Amino acid sequence: MSSASNDTSAISDCEADRVSTGITGLDDILGGGLDADRLYLIEGKPGTGKTTLALQFLLEGTRRGEKSLYVTLSESETELRLVAARHGWSLDELTIFELVPPEASLAPDRELTIFQPAELELGETTKLILDRVNTINPRRIVFDSLSEMRLLAQDPLRYRRQILALKHYFTGRNSTVLLLDDLTSQATDLQLHSISHGVITLDQNALDYGSERRRLRVVKMRGIAFRGGYHDFTIARGGITVFPRLVAAEHHRSFPGEIMSSGNLEMDALEDWSVGPVPC
Repeated sequence: MSSASNDTSAISDCEADRVSTGITGLDDILGGGLDADRLYLIEGKPGTGKTTLALQFLLEGTRRGEKSLYVTLSESETELRLVAARHGWSLDELTIFELVPPEASLAPDRELTIFQPAELELGETTKLILDRVNTINPRRIVFDSLSEMRLLAQDPLRYRRQILALKHYFTGRNSTVLLLDDLTSQATDLQLHSISHGVITLDQNALDYGSERRRLRVVKMRGIAFRGGYHDFTIARGGITVFPRLVAAEHHRSFPGEIMSSGNLEMDALEDWSVGPVPC
């Protein structure tokens, strides 16, 4: 009896460690949300809704009283606040760290030379990020985007090592991290998939007629029984709305085996001979 009670307690503790994404439909697909204190990859081509999803994830954290950090290497803080305002959101409660990589500066002394190899550029950028993380100690973090870090690394091996180092750094720091990738590299980085605890892909298809179709798919999620396949979603004022794929087995209903009258004696007589002859 005590062992069963302990098992139930363990399951409850496990479920309590789930983190809501701030998107009801996505939480439903994941069976309650993301595992806390893990690193996840959100990938999709430009315009598929990665930034919107990331902002909803962080705003859900601020709503729960958690510190949230948005590290942006691709969009300015002004652009992010404009996106949020058009959704009716305020970003005042979360921290935006607008980081301009050293090679993006127009200053002549910041240009890449043989005396400033890629290792220094990537190392300096990573140090700035980690310093800010140490100062804030956020519970939720978004990195936007990995394409800039990939350019800084200038080498696939160095880039993967840097992502792996970030994963190890956040282990034990009670932070749930989303890495955004716009898939601008020539090939899908499957090693990055293996490093991440979970991978969600966003997709946008232009149809011959009508508006585009947006879909998402949970590619992998360690230790979570998620609903596979493609799920439609829309982006409108207020953010992303996900429509989980319907599974017939999840909507089974039991019906009573009773005979009900149609209200027409002649028709009832055709279905049930026990009714007897129909009166004239």
